Amino acid sequence: MIKIRGFTKRYESFIAVDGLDLDIDQGDVFGFIGPNGAGKTTTIRFLTTLLKPSTGQAWINGHSVTQQVDQVKRSIGFMPDMFGVYDGMKVWEFLDFFATAYGLPRGKRRALIDDVLDLVDLTHKRDTLVNGLSRGMQQRLCLAKTLVHDPPVLILDEPASGLDPRARVEMKALLRELQKMGKTILISSHILPELADFCNKIGIIERGKLLAAGPVKDVIRSIRQNRVIKIMLSHPSEACEVMLAHHPQVRNLSSAEMEFKFEFSGNDEDVQKLHHDLMTANLPIVWFAEVEADLEEAFMKITKGLVA
Repeated sequence: MIKIRGFTKRYESFIAVDGLDLDIDQGDVFGFIGPNGAGKTTTIRFLTTLLKPSTGQAWINGHSVTQQVDQVKRSIGFMPDMFGVYDGMKVWEFLDFFATAYGLPRGKRRALIDDVLDLVDLTHKRDTLVNGLSRGMQQRLCLAKTLVHDPPVLILDEPASGLDPRARVEMKALLRELQKMGKTILISSHILPELADFCNKIGIIERGKLLAAGPVKDVIRSIRQNRVIKIMLSHPSEACEVMLAHHPQVRNLSSAEMEFKFEFSGNDEDVQKLHHDLMTANLPIVWFAEVEADLEEAFMKITKGLVA
């Protein structure tokens, strides 16, 4: 649904994005991860036809971003990180303005506006002035604006920026609903834990270079050569530490009172055997589990080389 090949953007001697290749399939919810200044917004501005590339090309819904601008605009709903609202304009008028801009016929606009207001849970604010809405409601209204022409692709730049915790939860629930509707969604963000909740794929960009991309679990798994296992005891046990320290598949063992953490080079069967051996030895184990990596750990390890 979104294909980028060789996208580069230069500003004199500064390269904002360097040779980006990226594929996002239909129905994907793709998290575009990177710190401020990494190249996320530059890439989004290119995809939304707001920025010409120095080199490279992209296609959205089969249309060339540089050569079929009108078709691309009809295929996308774009929610920028910063957006303006209009003083004196009611919520329904705000949506009607954009529906008109997309060329939707007058006879259909009322029903479409009602539908998107219901989707973003703003029906009760239909006649409220836009500038009187809370920040969270304005974010949901901006998302509603991107949906009035029912685009197959949504491009959202920091959709949770500036929201309080409750508004973040509401935004995540809304994005999950759009995912169920089959929308292809590209989300740019630096709030990593939230992306892990609903993205099926991610791309990590730093200093204009795409460092990793693919299914979330695959990217996270790629940062670790070995599993990490954590054991908690009901009371101190020197025998447990001795067994772990002398086990051939245990690496980098660390302990803190009644807790052990270590890398383990074995497969699932080896983990099962280790657990069995420890329990057979009547050690006071109350918790034995593999510690899963997360997006924050993946990002830090993948970008470490560039930062250094």
